[in-house]
Amino acid sequence: MAEPTPRRNEPRLCPAPLLFEPAEAAADPEHFFDLESIDDPRALLERSTELTHAFRAAADRAMEFQAIAAAQLADPRRFDRLTAADIAERAEWTEDYAKKMVEFGRDLLRGEPAD
Repeated sequence: MAEPTPRRNEPRLCPAPLLFEPAEAAADPEHFFDLESIDDPRALLERSTELTHAFRAAADRAMEFQAIAAAQLADPRRFDRLTAADIAERAEWTEDYAKKMVEFGRDLLRGEPAD
């Protein structure tokens, strides 16, 4: 799993905003958040680093939501609960990873910090 993001009692870094690109720009494989138009290497390094941090933060946050959803789907109180194998199949994970994500999600729902 990716490294956990800070919990409620820790400040969350504010990554660079991820702006949506127009469809025609996104269709161009050479175009990526207008980085190709930056000529100054210092500015390019700064902006690409900002994007790297933003994508990592977004991936970590999305993973937390995956874990919460997995925990909710596996909740034994649900009449329609799913098994770890069912969750793994839906998320394209291994069953062992699904079990870990369910536990991680339960910890998040309880408000426990990740290790």
